Amino acid sequence: MNKGLGLLSRLKNERGATAIIVALLMFAFIGFTALAVDVGHLFVVDNELQNAADAGALAGARFLYNEDGTINGGDTATNDGGANAIANDAAEANKSEGVDVESDGEQAGDSQRGHWSFATRTFTPKSSLKPFKLFNVSTEELDSNTLFINAVMQTVKRKTIPANSFFAKIFGYDNFVRDAVAVAYIGFAGSLDEGEADQPIVICEGSILNDYGEYDCSIGRMINSGQSVETSESGGWTSFNQEDNACSGTSANEVKALVCSGGNEEPLTYGDPMATNGGEIQSAFTKLRTCWVNAAMVGSEPDVSTLWQLMLPVVTCPGNNVGTCEELVGAVTVNIVWITGSGEDPDYSEVPTSHAGWESLPDDAANGQARWNDFVQYWNLKNVDGTNAPYQKKAIYFLPDCAPHIPTGGTGGTNFGVLAKVPVLVN
Repeated sequence: MNKGLGLLSRLKNERGATAIIVALLMFAFIGFTALAVDVGHLFVVDNELQNAADAGALAGARFLYNEDGTINGGDTATNDGGANAIANDAAEANKSEGVDVESDGEQAGDSQRGHWSFATRTFTPKSSLKPFKLFNVSTEELDSNTLFINAVMQTVKRKTIPANSFFAKIFGYDNFVRDAVAVAYIGFAGSLDEGEADQPIVICEGSILNDYGEYDCSIGRMINSGQSVETSESGGWTSFNQEDNACSGTSANEVKALVCSGGNEEPLTYGDPMATNGGEIQSAFTKLRTCWVNAAMVGSEPDVSTLWQLMLPVVTCPGNNVGTCEELVGAVTVNIVWITGSGEDPDYSEVPTSHAGWESLPDDAANGQARWNDFVQYWNLKNVDGTNAPYQKKAIYFLPDCAPHIPTGGTGGTNFGVLAKVPVLVN
């Protein structure tokens, strides 16, 4: 009898312990359920907030620069906080759980223009609207200079109306205050839209960079494709082809058809190979020179005393020589200073006496070679080896342009003085 009572007592104790364990497990289960439901819910809320911050930053950065490539400010700005105001409005146009997201704008620091550094992965707010020169400065120098305004940061919140809490209320969490931050960066043109490359000519990267790797617009160059490669090969021809067969080169007929015919028919992407030709293409050159003269017509008379401005692709040129396939690395705006004819001119008879602000010295008027020497000095026309550019037939003399340019394409190219118009997110 005592044994039976003892067994019954033990069974009751075990049932009591089991009940306690089940209660504890139920409590843990409810906790895990609360965690799963509320964490999943907050994940959705955070994604919605991040989308809003991204939209604001991208919209603001898109309008950070004016159409001429200068910072949004000065006499051409509609208002001093244009980019910030656009970022704030674009962010606030979004919702989270059907609730308007919050952005307190520039005054509270939620919408800010400033400088993004890839080296340090930091954003430095700057209220300055002063334009920054892009020539004679390296990418590393621009990246470290916080005065260079290149980005917009946008913050959005769910603070006044926090995110809802469900099971987490059991543990004292009635709601959740959430926020998200995005930075959008405007860099240098990383693509060329259809028709933006004016002529089927490529410029060698090394001919527009100085010894420090900086974009240099103070030195003019010449292109004399297929001749004097060691000194004069600073460019070549292209068909703009970036398809799978690009590295098979291009033909004279393809290039000639593109001269003064509307530029590239398809968008060009930097970092990809492009069909090129560093040799002599007489038919394309003749058509180009005629186009140059016609582009400078004043009434019925040609006036080549003005500079012909072109936006051209920039490619790698290993060994200072354009091959059949080169990598597209950027775009540059150049001013065509002069294009010589196809025939020999030993007397320098076609050298101008005045040109776009330059006039030959009175004593040189009758001396073509002296005029050329003065012309070269005035425009600082150099060979790749640093010597003065010679007077040669079938040569194109150009000077990279220092003025701000209309932004084009997406961010991702190298600094050759042309900013992008489409920003990218950096975090």
